Amino acid sequence: MRVSLFATCLVDMFQSHVGIAIVELLERLGCEVDFPESQVCCGQPAYNSGYVKESKEAMKVMMETFQDADYVVSPSGSCAYMFQEYPDIFEGDPVWEPKAKRLAEKTYELTQFIVDVLKIEDVGASFEGAVTYHTSCHMTRLLGVKDAPMILLKNVKGLKFTELPGKEQCCGFGGTFSVKMAQISEQMVDEKVRHVEETEAEYLIGADAGCLMNIGGRIQRQGKPIRVLHIAEVLNSR
Repeated sequence: MRVSLFATCLVDMFQSHVGIAIVELLERLGCEVDFPESQVCCGQPAYNSGYVKESKEAMKVMMETFQDADYVVSPSGSCAYMFQEYPDIFEGDPVWEPKAKRLAEKTYELTQFIVDVLKIEDVGASFEGAVTYHTSCHMTRLLGVKDAPMILLKNVKGLKFTELPGKEQCCGFGGTFSVKMAQISEQMVDEKVRHVEETEAEYLIGADAGCLMNIGGRIQRQGKPIRVLHIAEVLNSR
């Protein structure tokens, strides 16, 4: 099965180790993985800020970049969902709407791809430690991926899982929200960190680099002894 990795900006620039873990994991599960180097931002930050015309140029690059891919897999539910919005954004465009639909149809978030497409629930991972899991907003509420991460984590040997209190609450990142509404965002992430502490977890796991960067940054500034990991890193542990 040929899979193209849509790494996302944050993984590409700040968390390259997550991208490596994804490639190693998918290859171990029998996939042939490639990384199209012409990929850029999916356009979400600009689009959500009202720069629709400007964001479309990045979207067109992405549609052309992945036009020959069998499947497109992303480590971010938020960015994967942005591809699902392309058909609406280019609705009525005789050239780009068909391309947008094809891209949306073959794009999956990582855990969604493993469970729903590969039909694998146990990836053979082993991870010793007490963990909790942050459910990111876009991934659960918009993309609709809720069960796949839990299914995979509960089959990881040695992992001790505790559900995160207030798991449905936003961590305060929200892309540009954390910049425009910094004071509100700070209160939201502080609440999230308190909930993580309540679980007595050693590790906070998530499936969206933006949320993890936000929560992890706050944990680090507060000097909390909690490590933050992307779910790909846990699933790739042996």
